[in-house]
Amino acid sequence: MAMSGLISNRNFGCFVASGNVYRSGKDISVERGDVSISGVSVTQDPFSRWQHKMFLPLEERISKSMQKSHKKGQHCSLLSRQSSQCLSFKLQASGRSGCSSLSSASYSSGNNQQREVYGLGLSRRKHAQPEVGKPNKFRVCYKSEDYNISETKIDPLQSTEGTGEAILLEGNLQQVSPWWQQFPKRWVIVLLCFSAFLLCNMDRVNMSIAILPMSQEFNWNSATVGLIQSSFFWGYLLTQIVGGIWADKIGGKLVLGFGVVWWSIATILTPIAAKLGLPFLLIMRAFMGIGEGVAMPAMNNILSKWIPVSERSRSLALVYSGMYLGSVTGLAFSPVLIQKFGWPSVFYSFGSLGSIWFVLWLSKAYSSPKEDPDLGSEEKKLILGGNVSKEPVSVIPWKLILSKAPVWALIISHFCHNWGTFILLTWMPTYYNQVLKFNLTESGLFCVLPWLTMAIFANIGGWIADTLVSKGFSITSVRKIMQSIGFLGPAFFLTQLSHVRTPAMAVLCMACSQGSDAFSQSGLYSNHQDIGPRYAGVLLGLSNTAGVLAGVFGTAATGYILQRGSWDDVFKVAVVLYIVGTLIWNIFSTGEKVLD
Repeated sequence: MAMSGLISNRNFGCFVASGNVYRSGKDISVERGDVSISGVSVTQDPFSRWQHKMFLPLEERISKSMQKSHKKGQHCSLLSRQSSQCLSFKLQASGRSGCSSLSSASYSSGNNQQREVYGLGLSRRKHAQPEVGKPNKFRVCYKSEDYNISETKIDPLQSTEGTGEAILLEGNLQQVSPWWQQFPKRWVIVLLCFSAFLLCNMDRVNMSIAILPMSQEFNWNSATVGLIQSSFFWGYLLTQIVGGIWADKIGGKLVLGFGVVWWSIATILTPIAAKLGLPFLLIMRAFMGIGEGVAMPAMNNILSKWIPVSERSRSLALVYSGMYLGSVTGLAFSPVLIQKFGWPSVFYSFGSLGSIWFVLWLSKAYSSPKEDPDLGSEEKKLILGGNVSKEPVSVIPWKLILSKAPVWALIISHFCHNWGTFILLTWMPTYYNQVLKFNLTESGLFCVLPWLTMAIFANIGGWIADTLVSKGFSITSVRKIMQSIGFLGPAFFLTQLSHVRTPAMAVLCMACSQGSDAFSQSGLYSNHQDIGPRYAGVLLGLSNTAGVLAGVFGTAATGYILQRGSWDDVFKVAVVLYIVGTLIWNIFSTGEKVLD
C-alpha cells in the first residue's frame, strides 16, 4: 500500500517510501542532501523501480500514492500485510544529530492486539481506518554514529539538536479557501453599507432629474418644485434620532434593512402618487425620507462595532463615497431612462434594486462581531482589541450628551455643512439648465462630475487621515484639518461662480467645490465615533437632524430666493455658513472620547 512522508530539518533531505515492503538479503542505501537512508529489505529486486520513485517530485509521489490507495481501497501502511516481521532501517546524518518526525497511517495485520514498534509510537490495529486529511505523527531521534533501530530503544521525546517534522497527507488534500472567503468580514460589512448608500442617493437624486419633465407635465412653478424637493426632508428629519436610538438598542442590521426596504417601496410608488395629485406626492416623498432617515445612524452604529480606530476614516469615507457614486449613477442613468421610457421608469427601476440588496444583507450582515458565528478568531481579536466596549445601550444619557461642547460643535457644523451640500444636491440640475443652458441630458451628465470628484476625494481624504493618525498626529488635529478643508474649499470655489463666464469653468468650480467638501467625511462625519463610540448612532442622529433642517430650510429657501434674487445670492448664503462652521469646529471640536 502507500505511505507518503516528509522529513525536514536544516540539513536533512526527504524520505518517501511507496509500495509494499520486500526482502532481499542486502541493504539499499539512497542518499539525498546530507542524509543517507539505509536498511530496507526486499524479497525481490525492485531497487531500480524504488529508486525511481524516491526521486520523483514530492507532489507526484503524494498524488500517485493517494490514487493507488483510493483505487485499491486499502490503508496507508509502513509494513506489508504479507509480512509479520518488523521493518528496520538506519539513518546516517553526515556527522550531525537531531530529531525528525515521521507521519504514518495506521496499518492492519492479522494480530488483534495493539503493539509498539521500536518505541516509535507506531501502533497497529485490526482493520484500522485512517482519518482522512489528518496526519498521524511519530518521532524518530537519530545521532551521527550508525546504529540499528531494531537493537536500540529510542526515546521519541528527546532530541539533541533541531527538530524536523514530516506530515503525511492521507485521503484528500486540504483545499485552500477561495479568496472571497478569506476577505476580511469587517470589509464585507463596509461594502454592504457602501451599496446601501449607493441605492440611497440613486433613489434620492432621480427626482432632481425627473422634476424637470414632471414640472412641465403638471405645470409646477419654482416654489412648488422647491416644496416637492424639501418634502423628502420632512420624513428624513423624523427618523434621525429615532433611528439612532433603535440602532444603539436593537442593532444596526435590522434598522438599516428596514430603511432600505421602506424607501425602495416609496420610490416605486412615487409615480402613482404624482398622478393622483400634489398632496399624495408630498406624502410619498416624506415616506421615502422616513426610510432613508435611519440609514446613517444605523450605519454609524454598525461600523462603530466592526471597524477599529486605525481604519475608521477609510471605512467611513468608502461608505459615504457610496452616496456620491449613487448620485453619479442616478444622474447619469436618469436622463437616458426618461428619454427612452418616460420619467416614471427611473422610480420603478431604481426602487426595485433594493430587494436584491436586502437578500444579501440578511445573509451576510451582523450587527456586531460577537454575533457573527463565521468570523475568524484573529479578525475578531483585531476588531475587539481596537475598539471600546461593545455592550448594548439600554438608557440614553441625554443630559450628559447635550452638556458636552464637542457635541454641539458637531451639531452646528453639520448644519452649516449640509446647507451648501443639499443645495447642490437638489438644485444643481436646475442651475445647469437655467443658467448654463444645458438640456436635460447635458444637465444630468455634467452633474455627474462633481459627485464623481467627491467619491474620489473622500477616499483620498480617508487615507490621508488614517495615515496621519498612524504617524502620531492626534485625532483632534486630524479631524480639524480635514474638516477645515471641507468647509473652506467649497466656500472658495462657490465665490468663484459669480466670476466665471463659460459653462466649462462653472462645472469645474462645482467639481472642485464638491471635491474639497468630501474631506468632511474624515472630519465631522468620523467624529461621532471618536467622542462617543457607544452612542455613535444617537450622536449622528442628533447632528444629522440639524443637517436635515439645513436641507429643509436651504432647499425651500433657495426656491424663494430665486423668485426674488439670483443664484449669486444663493451661493453667498452657503459661503457665510461655511465660514461660521469653520470657526465653531476649530474652537470646540475634539477627537478624544468625552462620552463613556
